[in-house]
Amino acid sequence: MDLELKGKTALITGAGQGVGREIARVLAAEGVKVAVNDLFQEKAEAVAAEIQKAGGEAMGVQADVGNLEQVRAMADRIVARFGTINILVNNAGVPVEIRSGATPRTVFAGSEPSFWQKQVNLNFYGCLNCTDAVIKPMIESNDGKIISIISEAGRTGEAYMAVYSGAKAGVLGFSKALAKEVGRYCINVNCIAIGATAHEGTSGRLNLKSTPENDPALEKMLKVYPIGRGLGRLGRAYDPAYAVAFLASPRAAYITGQVLSVSGGFSMC
Repeated sequence: MDLELKGKTALITGAGQGVGREIARVLAAEGVKVAVNDLFQEKAEAVAAEIQKAGGEAMGVQADVGNLEQVRAMADRIVARFGTINILVNNAGVPVEIRSGATPRTVFAGSEPSFWQKQVNLNFYGCLNCTDAVIKPMIESNDGKIISIISEAGRTGEAYMAVYSGAKAGVLGFSKALAKEVGRYCINVNCIAIGATAHEGTSGRLNLKSTPENDPALEKMLKVYPIGRGLGRLGRAYDPAYAVAFLASPRAAYITGQVLSVSGGFSMC
């Protein structure tokens, strides 16, 4: 099905690997000009080069989404290259422990305010900053798609990830409120909620090569992912990527203020 996305321009944050990378690849395959953002320039450029090699149009843009001035400068560079930003995908955002390479489970009691700030800055303010950078031009053009990747933790809460869960819940509430404000300008604002997703940047229980037959831990995890049990796998990066392509397209023109759960049935509310 032609999603009628050819010629549009998208900014995908945190797209140097994983889900963001796959979103960039899928949109590029639909004819979208893609701005690949990452905290690390080399990662952004590598994905952009991959897209260009496949025949797509892309640029790598480094910025810390938690820094408003960097985000505004990034948006200016994208507009200078592609002319506009029609689609924003707020994908950047993980538990800070994962981004730093450490993965301890952290209870809220006794955690430090500096830890809260890092979590909220990346996962919530990153969304606010990027939305701020594109919303006025979208209003002026009477057109735009804003899609934020959240976690099911933001819908149901996740033990040992209280601040992260709260930040993702904040993105959800912000998106619903924003959808009410900008709907009159034909701007759609939606969220995609994901669960455990295996990709090239994950390891351990989220290993791409794991199956219920060779990994007892995966078999246990799949008990809370009904369709995952049937498919014999956790989510893959292409699962939310295809959902993003749909929500970014004119086919989803009458959908706004919604949360589409792409998590194998982890949450059904």
